[in-house]
Amino acid sequence: MSDSICVEVAYALPEKQRIVKLDVPPGTTALEAVTLSKLEEVFDELVVGPDLKIGVWGKATTADRVLIAGERVEIYRPLLVDPKEVRKARAAKAKAARAEGGQDASGASDSDPSD
Repeated sequence: MSDSICVEVAYALPEKQRIVKLDVPPGTTALEAVTLSKLEEVFDELVVGPDLKIGVWGKATTADRVLIAGERVEIYRPLLVDPKEVRKARAAKAKAARAEGGQDASGASDSDPSD
């Protein structure tokens, strides 16, 4: 049995990205790997703690997930806008546009026969 496994920890901002390769002991958790990566020293806004949103290969996971060799832990940034709220706003705008368009069309058709 090997004394260590190789994993990666990744974090990205629009203008700056970093992937850190680590050799860690078997049984290392995702949060432990993030802590060992010391990415909070590179990214001032990054706060490593139990509330950190992380995943492995694009799938959300818990901080206590035990890693296996070759996995990449990804640190997720908080969303700036809730996607559900964006969809609701877009749907409301489309509904309002349809309603407004429907009134104009019905107003025009009412005036056409009277002309």
